[in-house]
Amino acid sequence: MTAANTTSPHEDRIPWAAMAAIIATVTVFAVAQGLTYPLLSFILERQGVTSGMIGLSAAMTPLGFILSAPVIPALSRRVGAARLAILCSILAALTLTVIAWRQQIWAWMPLRFLLGFFANPLYVVSETWLISITPAPRRGRIMGLYSSIVSGGFAVGPLSLGLAGTEGWPPFMIGVTAFLVCGLIVLAVARRLPEMPGEGQPMSVGGFFALAPLLLSAIFTAAAFEQILLSLFAVYGAALGSAEGRIASLITCFVAGNAVLQVLLGRAAEWFGSARIMSYCVLACLTGCLLLAPTFTTWLIWPLVFVWGGVSFGLYTMSLIQLGERFTGQTLIAGNAAFAFAWGVGGMAGSPAAGLAMQLVGHHGLPLSLGLLSSVLAMFLTAAKMRG
Repeated sequence: MTAANTTSPHEDRIPWAAMAAIIATVTVFAVAQGLTYPLLSFILERQGVTSGMIGLSAAMTPLGFILSAPVIPALSRRVGAARLAILCSILAALTLTVIAWRQQIWAWMPLRFLLGFFANPLYVVSETWLISITPAPRRGRIMGLYSSIVSGGFAVGPLSLGLAGTEGWPPFMIGVTAFLVCGLIVLAVARRLPEMPGEGQPMSVGGFFALAPLLLSAIFTAAAFEQILLSLFAVYGAALGSAEGRIASLITCFVAGNAVLQVLLGRAAEWFGSARIMSYCVLACLTGCLLLAPTFTTWLIWPLVFVWGGVSFGLYTMSLIQLGERFTGQTLIAGNAAFAFAWGVGGMAGSPAAGLAMQLVGHHGLPLSLGLLSSVLAMFLTAAKMRG
């Protein structure tokens, strides 16, 4: 692999400066994105918008992920990875500013699409950078650390709503500032960032689907799980009489579990194998779905949501580890873009489907939808294990 100012990923030396810059960039970006999902859901809920429409609105961001994913490999080669990341940060900040100015659901549909379209290249480029410079013997713990820190950024987003509130410009300005800081970080460290891996023949996102369908299924599930929780947990909690502050805190707890547990899961993947840990994660997700309703009004909801957040995002972490284990070069770039595509499809499909389920069967539609997702992936993993 070709890299600038880095060591080979096969050596046991780590280019910490480049790695810190990559993780910091995505973390700041995650702060802004973690804030927007619950913030916009709270606003729409106050406006009397149905849960189905709230879910459809939230699906516009992953739709942007879907449509941007196929063009990212070519854009990163033509524009340059660092320039692309800076441009996306600026455009995302501008889009969020317009969202704050125009608080109306039909105006938000195209704007949330653009937010996803501009956010996606940053994630694809950053994860490709990171995987390409990570030594194989330490891949589990480093990818776990990456997921933990980025998840911490997502946790700061909804947590900030407790300080800034959900009305007016203050919460939006937190997100806009975070997007701009992200661009400044990339600009400051651009010369230390690695080149995109260049060996092998260019591969399309569609071509990668045949290589790793099970990994993409896991990404789909992780995305749908997270998007449903972030966009509709406020509706679920409101139906059970919880205050906005408690719901926002529970969302923060969910994402905090994400952040804290990924290093442990990554280390476990080094010991026992990422495929086995992925299976444990999906079984824990299903268990959480069964326990959500009976524990929601008790103190047990806090540890449940914490662990639930960790294992659901653990599906993504395990997939990243396996991506780095199996692919290099142009295929790695295509794989990261395919991950983004699958993440977008999962997020886009999950929120409207769960929102519709909640309209049809009430608030219990949320855990039922999440349980169905977990069950399907568990069946896929079991079938793959039986074949292999």
